[in-house]
Amino acid sequence: MAAKTERTFIAIKPDGVQRGLMGEIIKRFEQKGFRLVAMKFLQASEDLLKEHYIDLKDRPFYPGLVKYMSSGPVLAMVWEGANVVKTGRVMLGETNPADSKPGTIRGDLCIDIGRKPEGQVYCLLQGVGCMCSRDGLLSWYRILFCAVESSK
Repeated sequence: MAAKTERTFIAIKPDGVQRGLMGEIIKRFEQKGFRLVAMKFLQASEDLLKEHYIDLKDRPFYPGLVKYMSSGPVLAMVWEGANVVKTGRVMLGETNPADSKPGTIRGDLCIDIGRKPEGQVYCLLQGVGCMCSRDGLLSWYRILFCAVESSK
């Protein structure tokens, strides 16, 4: 049986943008066979970030997170594919880059725990409404995916 097609939200945070890591991170997800269905390059306002990170508002690091995320541009993306949520988490690596294996995004590209270039992975469409509107999601297939995804 073919795996269920899912969607997940990935944000490249301000330091990842400044360090020029957008192309590398996008490349890794494309090489894995996932489809980029929405992308928005934006300077997130504090109000938008407070809405996006509402579930973290009582955490001690919340004010610093909002300040950091509003310090520069963010690349917000929605990726689609079979098992993209679980596979995306594996590709990203452990939250603490020191615990991440070489070959993962955090293991290869992160400087420290407070400077994760790829952002957070949110299950399915959680977080998409704030930075990428749902009506902005595209449905499309590359010819390659006919060979990769047997259910198509």
